[in-house]
Amino acid sequence: MPNLQEFIYMKKTTFTALIATISLSMSGCTGIADVVGYDTATLNQAAAKQYTGVVTAARNKNMIDNTSQTSRRVHTVFNRMKPYANQANKTGVPFVWQMTVIKSNEMNAWAMPGGKMAVYTGIVDRLKLTDDEIAAVVGHEMTHALLEHSKKAVGQQVLTGLAADIGGAVLQSSTGASSDMVNLGTTLVSDLGITKPFSRKQEDEADEGGLRLMAQAGYNPEAAITVWEKMNRVAGSNGGLGTILSTHPSNNARMKNLRRMMPEVMPIYEQSKKR
Repeated sequence: MPNLQEFIYMKKTTFTALIATISLSMSGCTGIADVVGYDTATLNQAAAKQYTGVVTAARNKNMIDNTSQTSRRVHTVFNRMKPYANQANKTGVPFVWQMTVIKSNEMNAWAMPGGKMAVYTGIVDRLKLTDDEIAAVVGHEMTHALLEHSKKAVGQQVLTGLAADIGGAVLQSSTGASSDMVNLGTTLVSDLGITKPFSRKQEDEADEGGLRLMAQAGYNPEAAITVWEKMNRVAGSNGGLGTILSTHPSNNARMKNLRRMMPEVMPIYEQSKKR
């Protein structure tokens, strides 16, 4: 699923360095990490630094949700899934997982390299997600980070369409933001020629890995299908879904792949209930 990052407050004079940092910081990015020689540890450090900036900027705008029922539910699911994500980490570098719930009507969630994550209240509240469905969203994003899709994605773009909505989620929220900041974000997006999201293969990998993680943690994998059924219903009644649908494979194709995985992951889920 797509990402958020409030890097746009940075000075445009740091554009060259910013390209590398932005690209490395979001799990929705391309293989710029390989181009500039970032290994996993360095990539994760760069992402952690940017994540701190994201959280600080969001906090300054009163956009961090630490108290609502939505926030408590997201953190509960996240904490329950973390041990299994750690077991699945084959990068050779331990992740320092962190979750932030951001107050925004945007239906979105994202993960940076190294396990820095965010879920927007909009995706939980507008879709009325169950805990199992939250786990599907969290597991999907965890897998993007675990598989280092930000390094492995190869293409001519430096960022994806996910980055284009960074400003929309934080800077253009109901809390307001300066036009200069929004314009800078737009300029960066335009200059970098953002055109493509994750590859279909990477999205399928994230779906499949997410199913395994949620099943191990005791969440029903079938909920991953109902998330996208809800997306279909919302799409039919509201054209403004943000980045979730514009940067992901078609819902029907995705649900078909998820159903294909059920014979593998349902036994894992059933076994987890016996613990």
